[in-house]
Amino acid sequence: MKKFYRVLSYIKPYYAFAGLNIFFNVLTVVFSLFSFTLLVPFLNLLFGQEELVSVEPVLELNTKSFLNYLNYMISQIIISEGKVQALIYICGVILVAFFLRNFARFMAMYFMANVRIGAIKGIRNAIYNKLLILPLSFFSKHKKGDVIARVTTDVQEVEYSIMNYLEMIVRDPVTIIAFLIFMISISPQLTLFVLIILPITGVIIGQIGKSLRKQSKVGQNMFAGLLSNIEETIGGLRIIKGFNAINYTDRRFKSFNESYSKLLIWIYRRRDLSSPLSEFLSSAVIIVVLWFGGRMVLSDNQTIAAADFITYIVVFSQIIPPAKTFAQGFFSIQKGIASAERIFEILDAEEVIEESPNAKKVKGFKKEIEFQNVSFKYEKEDVLKNINLKIPKGKLIALVGESGGGKSTMADLLPRFYDVSKGNLLLDGENIKDLKIDGLRNLMGIVSQESILFNDTIFNNIAFGLDTVSKEDVIAAAKVANAHEFILNTDDGYETNIGDRGVKLSGGQRQRISIARAVLANPPILILDEATSSLDTESEKLVQEALFNIMKDRTSVVIAHRLSTIQHADEIVVLKGGEIVERGTHEELIDLEGVYKRLQDLQSFK
Repeated sequence: MKKFYRVLSYIKPYYAFAGLNIFFNVLTVVFSLFSFTLLVPFLNLLFGQEELVSVEPVLELNTKSFLNYLNYMISQIIISEGKVQALIYICGVILVAFFLRNFARFMAMYFMANVRIGAIKGIRNAIYNKLLILPLSFFSKHKKGDVIARVTTDVQEVEYSIMNYLEMIVRDPVTIIAFLIFMISISPQLTLFVLIILPITGVIIGQIGKSLRKQSKVGQNMFAGLLSNIEETIGGLRIIKGFNAINYTDRRFKSFNESYSKLLIWIYRRRDLSSPLSEFLSSAVIIVVLWFGGRMVLSDNQTIAAADFITYIVVFSQIIPPAKTFAQGFFSIQKGIASAERIFEILDAEEVIEESPNAKKVKGFKKEIEFQNVSFKYEKEDVLKNINLKIPKGKLIALVGESGGGKSTMADLLPRFYDVSKGNLLLDGENIKDLKIDGLRNLMGIVSQESILFNDTIFNNIAFGLDTVSKEDVIAAAKVANAHEFILNTDDGYETNIGDRGVKLSGGQRQRISIARAVLANPPILILDEATSSLDTESEKLVQEALFNIMKDRTSVVIAHRLSTIQHADEIVVLKGGEIVERGTHEELIDLEGVYKRLQDLQSFK
């Protein structure tokens, strides 16, 4: 139940609305009970079971005193106006009571809407914020479809299964307790008998609920796998068709979908069993109570009057709907807790990249970046080993080497996408772990091999992350990136929507938009991760020219696949197996006739 209470913690900002909901729910119970309490004295007096009361009794705060006073009030009406007129008055009072009951019920639901939707909004906000904070390593271990399923369908399941039944947690117990107190006032013996029988039904329902919770979590995990399968299929459709694997992929999906559907049928049948089962058990309890109470009425000493017994049965029957709803809600909450567990697995995920409580503000970049005996590993084996490197301000440093040598990892350590495993990474002599993360990343502009663009306008993609920016500034940045001309040729210029991941643009155009974004941010440090490796010759020339424009007067770390693009670098660092094996200018490395020379010869041969 810890997960359940944790879900309820998101209600805190809406306690005022929750309090109003409780208030109107209590009023609902009061008006319901008042309607039924009128039956006892009215039936007794109407059918002559009790003598008419002519002396006004003292009204006290207990059920017996209240019923005696009602006897007096009804007696006065019967004496003065007759039984028929008394019947009309009583019916009118009951009608007003039912109207007030339903009005209070509506007001309770009215305020509960704020609580339900507000709490779910809080959960969604918390998950999304957590996704932004979690390190990149988290997403390399979890399928994208599974993460999306937790943010969407699992949250929706919590809303439907837990928040939808949240009100009954307060309303139904209050209703049941109030009605039980009234029943005890009528017949303690009969109520004791009821209290012995009811827990038996609760145990039966509880056992079914436990198994439902376990299978519901399995079902949610399987649905996440299904969503991942669909997401991967859409992303890899070109390969699926190119390798003629449509039938193979279709069979694999259908097999997975069949297993998920079978489990879902089991879950639905078990959940749907709650309503008829609780109704049957409730009916059985009523029949047993009728038998037991009927014997009390028909016995020689008659421990309960007929009119009281009729009223008792009517009131007891009103306990059945909230008890039934409570049972249904119990099943539903068990299913919702399974989804809540999956949500909290994200919210409780370890934030590997954490900001120091006493982190210092970043006051700019003045001198140099330094790697001091830096080592790094993702899991077991070191990806970087004992790296020592200084990157002076204003210099262009190129990282080259074979794939898997650790080039991109080195670059990812600078903005703290990952933290070093050993050694220190310093900015102007300060360990970057001791600096504000936002301030550190504000110093850096990143242009990667894969252009990360969003389904938005060209303007918003260039101005991404900046709250206030003028169109003139965006145009100026686009001109530096050699993007202004092609932008003007699009349908709506800078207001053109570029589609999902910029699919409406060519590779070179997407890359120049990414460069314009980096230009607009105006960072003192640039990280270029193979920014031209996937482009054709013409696009590469335009992008390379844009990169030269942006690198002027900036500190640049360039990861290069094509060595021809970094021959002008101030220093070229050659990595192999996570270690620096060579370093120097282009001419110095060629003269060494080592790893760099071999890479140069291989590219020249091509």
